Amino acid sequence: MSGPRILLAKPGLDGHDRGIKVIAFALRDAGAEVIYLGLRQRPAAIVAAAVAEDADLIGISVLSGAHLPLAEQILAQRAEQGAAHIPVVMGGTIPAAHAAALRAMGVDAVYPVGSPLPEVVTGLIAMAGGSGASRHRASATAAGAQPMIGES
Repeated sequence: MSGPRILLAKPGLDGHDRGIKVIAFALRDAGAEVIYLGLRQRPAAIVAAAVAEDADLIGISVLSGAHLPLAEQILAQRAEQGAAHIPVVMGGTIPAAHAAALRAMGVDAVYPVGSPLPEVVTGLIAMAGGSGASRHRASATAAGAQPMIGES
């Protein structure tokens, strides 16, 4: 059984990606399948990729200070694209008051700079459903869809 599929991206004009790459490698080492979209992604493209990739979680890193409007746009796109079932997690330079505001608007978890790496990895994998990719495919198969070759 494969691990969860976790999509990571850097929206907006933020150009610093060292932290998200550390998270990506740690998630991969913990058994997750990581889809990293890279820098300067648009909210609509992030959600569309999550849907196309059958992602179990969307992880967003923002260090630019634009986390509130970007979260609003990503959450709106998630609803518009029928992906409300995919949790959204944000990390980066996020003040405590803004973390509460992000959670209130629908972001499932917030990991500010300085969050311990093992806590982030464990939290993301748990939120993604452990081996969540098989969870989505199993429910699709139960609903009558055929599994892809190589899936069980």
